[in-house]
Amino acid sequence: QGQLVESGGGLVQAGGSLRLSCAASRINFVINAMGWYRQAPGKQRELVARITRGGSTNYADSVKGRFTISRDNAEDTVYLQMNSLKPEDTAVYYCNANTVLHDYWGRGTRVTVSS
Repeated sequence: QGQLVESGGGLVQAGGSLRLSCAASRINFVINAMGWYRQAPGKQRELVARITRGGSTNYADSVKGRFTISRDNAEDTVYLQMNSLKPEDTAVYYCNANTVLHDYWGRGTRVTVSS
């Protein structure tokens, strides 16, 4: 059974940086897009950033210019570099991997930004 494992969350002061990583394993199909979503308390899960296998990216307006998504296709790993963090970035961040048959989700990593 395929799985995604996130790491890199934590507590950081406003203006600081964090780098999230997500490694896929035991997924027997080609992974097309990979992405990061987040869910803040009392809010719906939202897309943060997404990257295709070819490297095309898209970002939520709220993170443009601050966050950068990248991936290593050979290692089936996706990263999210988060700079200039704001308290409103506080959420649980989930990794997503899309294949032709299935969407995979990680269990999430918590990011807390203090003011």
